[in-house]
Amino acid sequence: MIRRQQISTAAEQRHKADVGLAAKRDELLAAAQEAEARFRDAQARNVPVREEHALAVALDEALTAAMRAAYAARDAEIGARGYDDRIFRRKAMAKPAVRALTAQAEHLLTLRETHRLNDIPADLFEPIAGPRAGG
Repeated sequence: MIRRQQISTAAEQRHKADVGLAAKRDELLAAAQEAEARFRDAQARNVPVREEHALAVALDEALTAAMRAAYAARDAEIGARGYDDRIFRRKAMAKPAVRALTAQAEHLLTLRETHRLNDIPADLFEPIAGPRAGG
């Protein structure tokens, strides 16, 4: 009789961490939406570049946190065995619930990368005043 492979302690710990992060997914998604609203409002008001840059970085951080939580939710849905058994993980990835979570995570990843490429303004460079040459 074939015995099922035992789940490693490391896999159980990773699964527990992912379940904890997945529980915060809705909260992190709401924070990302709020950060985007503040950033878009600042763009519409034509705020100074420094303020816009700070809001853009805050939005990037919020999108990153929401994306990580979405991937954690996917991994939590797969289960602890999915960390050790690649075939089990591959089969689980085909389930509708896991596919929906993967689609949400990849959508957030796309939003974050688009934001990084197009929306983060360069921070103004201000040289430090130093000793003058030849003086």
